[in-house]
Amino acid sequence: MDFSFLTKTTLFQGISENEIQEMLHCLGAETRMFPKGAVIYRAGDVVRSMGLVLSGSVNLEHDDVWGNKTILDHAGPGYVFAETYACVPGEPLMIQVAAAEDSHILFLNVARVLKLCPSSCSHHSTLIRNLLSVTAQKNLALSRRIFHTSSKSIRGRLLSYLSFQAVRHGSSRFSIPFNRQQLADYLGVDRSALSNELGKMQRDGLLSFEKNHFCLHKNIAP
Repeated sequence: MDFSFLTKTTLFQGISENEIQEMLHCLGAETRMFPKGAVIYRAGDVVRSMGLVLSGSVNLEHDDVWGNKTILDHAGPGYVFAETYACVPGEPLMIQVAAAEDSHILFLNVARVLKLCPSSCSHHSTLIRNLLSVTAQKNLALSRRIFHTSSKSIRGRLLSYLSFQAVRHGSSRFSIPFNRQQLADYLGVDRSALSNELGKMQRDGLLSFEKNHFCLHKNIAP
């Protein structure tokens, strides 16, 4: 276990390596490896543990009864998932969590996280505050996706998403965590239509791209 890495995550921010090591046993922690494409949690599962990505990445997905897939979020190292469902006993998952690449996941029993130990140690209180911060950040991520998909046009959705990525990276040149199919799923559009629109935007001088690497041309008006 890389305890130094854990100290840099939002969930364990402000907690020392020694304190984390002491806490993990009390929290019912376990680690598991998942190959690319493996389903970590399925829709309908009732979970007691949240997951923290130690390495690799996962996709949070929703599949309807007709097999249409929507990617709600993509999460890399340090990201926490399923914490909301684990906090509500008996609430079945509405989403699926799948490994986007070979991934190492740390699982923590949320009931133990929320229950202070008899000594009410300060680092456990810090962990609970951090979990609240994680939940707030998730709400922001979902709000961003709603914002990116509010436009009726594919171009509008792409402009919204790519503009946000440029701001997040502080540069007009950046890479996104999605391939074409995943980006189409995230934005809720057809893959072919999305690829066609990206080609049109490149011909119009709005941007240039190679795979998941983009450069926005700020001097060109849409």
